[in-house]
Amino acid sequence: MDTRFPHRSRRATQHTEWLNNDMGFFYSINRRLRFGATKYQTIELVDTNEFGRVLILDGITQAAQKGECYYHEPMVHPAMCTHPRPSRVLVIGAGDGGVIREVLKYPCVNSVDLAELDEGVIAFSRKYLPSVHRGAFADPRVHIHIRDGRDFVERHPRSFDMVIMDMTDPFGPARLLYTRDFFQAVKRSFADSRGVFVMHTESPVTRPRTFACIQSTLRSVFTHVRPLYCYIHMYATLWSISVSSDGSDMAAITRRRVDERLSRYRIKNLRYYTGRIHEAAQASWPLLDRLLKTRARILTDRHPDIPDEIAHE
Repeated sequence: MDTRFPHRSRRATQHTEWLNNDMGFFYSINRRLRFGATKYQTIELVDTNEFGRVLILDGITQAAQKGECYYHEPMVHPAMCTHPRPSRVLVIGAGDGGVIREVLKYPCVNSVDLAELDEGVIAFSRKYLPSVHRGAFADPRVHIHIRDGRDFVERHPRSFDMVIMDMTDPFGPARLLYTRDFFQAVKRSFADSRGVFVMHTESPVTRPRTFACIQSTLRSVFTHVRPLYCYIHMYATLWSISVSSDGSDMAAITRRRVDERLSRYRIKNLRYYTGRIHEAAQASWPLLDRLLKTRARILTDRHPDIPDEIAHE
């Protein structure tokens, strides 16, 4: 037995989560602060040494106090620095408030529509995760819509400069937010060809076939699909976030341009994102290049199931 690190009692409460059928991760829980159920899912708040307070939905880690910047900043800033002037933004999901918090840092943003199916997640996060949303829900530019994100997109053609989707993994009803049919609806919701779509696209390491399928599906709809690769501590693996558009290409934005834009917007004290990270996070390596070149299946409404079965306990 490795004795270099102190071991907690075997009786200590642990949260265990599978990344695929063969591996996963765990973290120790000091105490469960809240547990309940909304109309759609179980919802839990726990206190941990590693992450501080953690929001867990249906047994899956969603947001944490410590290190949430490694997810929320790349979900927002690369795209915001790519579009020439994003004014109206739609956020799908993201009931913890972290994404809208980052979007609202841009003075060019006039309105943020938040389409969240589960009102309980917003209410829970408002009350128990103030360090994540930091009052973003109360900003007058934010308009909250308790409804299905796909339905909201389909009912708002030619409306948005940017759509950011921060959804749960592609299981159950969420599967239909990862299909070509939905991506086409997102494209129709753009005000013009410069519109940008952002979504997390799973782990190319622990869920490579799902990553490849989502990439293939995005590429069947958008001209430019640019994945960012970042290690996200609260998900315990290399993750990907993809920025897609027909008329705005994230890869064409230099680090100097990013730093100039952040300075012009007076955005300071970011903990992760810089011009250097903008370029570095797009760097691939041969294994990922081969994965992107595979002839992966395009996900559709008729056949939305992902290829990587992920165990849940």
